[in-house]
Amino acid sequence: MSNTFKVIDMITKEALSILHEKASFIGTTDRQYDDQFKSNGMGKKGSQLRVREPNEYEVTDGAVLNIQDTEETNQTITVATRKHVSMQFTSQELVQSVNNDAAFNDLSKNYIEPAVSKLISVIESDFIAYATKATANLVGTAGTSITDLTVPGLARAKLNQALAPIDGKRYLMTDSVTMSQMVNGMKGVFQDSAQVKEAMREGFYGRLAMADLYENERVWTLQNGADHTTVTVNDAAIADGDTTIVTSGGTVTVGSVFTFESVYDVHPETKQNYPHLKQFVVTAISGAAGSQTLTFWPALQSTGARKNVSALPETGADITFVGGASTNYVQSLMYHKNAYQFITGDLPLFDEANKCARRVKDGVSLRCWQDSDIINDRLIVRLDILYGFAALRPNWGCRLIGAANA
Repeated sequence: MSNTFKVIDMITKEALSILHEKASFIGTTDRQYDDQFKSNGMGKKGSQLRVREPNEYEVTDGAVLNIQDTEETNQTITVATRKHVSMQFTSQELVQSVNNDAAFNDLSKNYIEPAVSKLISVIESDFIAYATKATANLVGTAGTSITDLTVPGLARAKLNQALAPIDGKRYLMTDSVTMSQMVNGMKGVFQDSAQVKEAMREGFYGRLAMADLYENERVWTLQNGADHTTVTVNDAAIADGDTTIVTSGGTVTVGSVFTFESVYDVHPETKQNYPHLKQFVVTAISGAAGSQTLTFWPALQSTGARKNVSALPETGADITFVGGASTNYVQSLMYHKNAYQFITGDLPLFDEANKCARRVKDGVSLRCWQDSDIINDRLIVRLDILYGFAALRPNWGCRLIGAANA
């Protein structure tokens, strides 16, 4: 093995180790479909994967068999986002690092760690924003700080009501301000323990409300629309399966959570009404302010095996949004591991094998590629990740809202 390739391989392994520690959100989400995007399958499947969602059935009374059609649904995961970061080393740094652990540690501290930290920060920020905006469940009181177990407990209840597994794979991601308020209000819960000392991922704090608690400054912040207190339904043709609705009044933003007047949530299996209104999230907006058409998730379904609401909204009904107009709210997120999916694909290794290396750790594929700068006697290195993400079960996630941002 040449010294050049040895360093490239060392850089790749070091970069993945740093990524493992700092990727707290990616590391706590689902990556079970990664194998279908590896080098032996990417050419056959292209950049997209269609994943089947669980089938749903309706239970009927009596001895007469009610034969049901299986209505299969699926979602598409696209692996087409590319991010990279570059570094430069001198020949002297390169030679010293090959067989000198102390020199390589300096190389990692000065170059690799800052580069990988920035790379993963940008990717995680995109992923968290996507996952949060795909999630309709929301608990907490806008404008009131989270200082006890009430709000995390309500988020836990939302996951239970959506039948998310209770299997030790639930997580709560929050920012440092919310974390400080929670810790101050629950000093007896948070303490120095072996669990905290032995935590492997950056930001891990402990376990709370049946979820591992992480501090992450990349959690998404929602800015509410300028006027969302006067919005009503202005649509007389609402039907099962609809994901758009015409509104009257107000101005709202993508990612906002809302409820329809008198439209209640239902149990996913028994279809009995829950005592709370069904929550929806705005995924797209068209039209002018005061008369907007909202695209939302989940789709309305008042009958059949996929029933998710007690009734369809009526024209003229109020639409209620969470929080104050033109106000920013940090959106902490509790979720089950399988709510959100992160997928990476193997980037190709080029003919100059001694200049290119690729490794996989925790389902994340990273390629390191180097070239030389003969004029300045430097080694130029780039780290690349090809990835995509999806929210296949966003009902297994729940936002937590607290005090407004300054």
